[in-house]
Parts: sequence; C-alpha cells; structure tokens
Amino acid sequence: MSLFQLTLTIAMATLSLCLLLTAIRFAIGPTLPDRITAFDLIVANVIGIIAIYTEFTGNEDFIDVAIILSVFGFLGSVTFAFYIMKINK
Repeated sequence: MSLFQLTLTIAMATLSLCLLLTAIRFAIGPTLPDRITAFDLIVANVIGIIAIYTEFTGNEDFIDVAIILSVFGFLGSVTFAFYIMKINK
C-alpha cells in the first residue's frame, strides 16, 4: 500500500465517521435549521466519499453521480431556505 492509498483510506474513514456523526445530528436536531444544516453536511460528505472512492478505484463512473448530487443538494438548500423565510414572515 502506497502512501497515497493510505492517505485516501484515512480520508475515507474520517469522512465516514463525520457522516455518522452528522446523521446522528440530523436525527436529534431540535429545530428545522439544525436539520437543514446537517442535511447539507451529509450531502457534502457523500460527495467527498464518492470522490475518494473514485480516486481509490480509478473508476470514473461515479463522478456524474457526485455532480448530480451536488446540484440536488444545492437546490434542496435553496428550497429549505425559501421555506424558512416563508415561515418567519
């Protein structure tokens, strides 16, 4: 195992742990903005995991999935922000 592969493995483990902790935060978040922030972080973590997996395996098929997921994550954030603005008015 090269140093680069070791670094990718450590990064994958770190992002997986972060994903687990964020999922817990998403489940127990007391308010809607807490859950929205956790959802954004979950999407970012999954995109990072997909990118690391793509680099680790050399299979570039999942890059399209990461791009589409980032677009859906952005649109979801904008939609939730619009919804919160409507509630607060």
